[in-house]
Amino acid sequence: MADPQSPDARLAALRDRLDHAAGLAGRAPGAVTLIAVSKTIAPEAITPLIAAGQRVFGENRVQEAQAKWPALREATPDCRLHLVGQLQSNKADEAVRLFDAIHAVDRPSLVAALARAMDKAGRRPDCFVQVNIGEEPQKGGVALADLPALLAEARAAALPVIGLMAVPPADREPAPYFALLAKLARDHGLAGLSMGMSGDFETAALLGATHVRIGTALFGARG
Repeated sequence: MADPQSPDARLAALRDRLDHAAGLAGRAPGAVTLIAVSKTIAPEAITPLIAAGQRVFGENRVQEAQAKWPALREATPDCRLHLVGQLQSNKADEAVRLFDAIHAVDRPSLVAALARAMDKAGRRPDCFVQVNIGEEPQKGGVALADLPALLAEARAAALPVIGLMAVPPADREPAPYFALLAKLARDHGLAGLSMGMSGDFETAALLGATHVRIGTALFGARG
């Protein structure tokens, strides 16, 4: 009998829960991409998930990803890497070279830096614009009122914006915030919704998430 705490068992259980939640909304199995957030996780703890079939991973920091992912991807070239943390404009070149998707486009200076980096590298990772959905001063993300202008700038700069990303307030019911993000995406003609983490990914899947970012539920609590 499989150990329920083994990486492959945790992964299978999470995929089942994700597909069930999506199915309740009439969505097909596999409609939601599970991003395994491997920040602070050593390569030897990541490889069992790769062996179990997981191919999409998320990191918060460019420098940490640079240190561990080139070797992991050399061994498994079809892994895709998403930057799910804040990005400093001076790290845009490295981020564009390393990541397949960037989830934290949130200000005009970063749009400009990413556009320059993409032109230089000849590589155009998918982009999500991060929205400060709960209007929290301590969080990243573009203000709701500034979203249309930022999207217009990103599109004018030829960034491949595929969707929106948000993290709802930790102490409130997330469903209204997920629903608002989904409405904003529809209003702006965007199909991608990066929303939902270990504690609320099923709610996010019910409300249209295309990508969920799951770390703790896969790897356990970080020290």
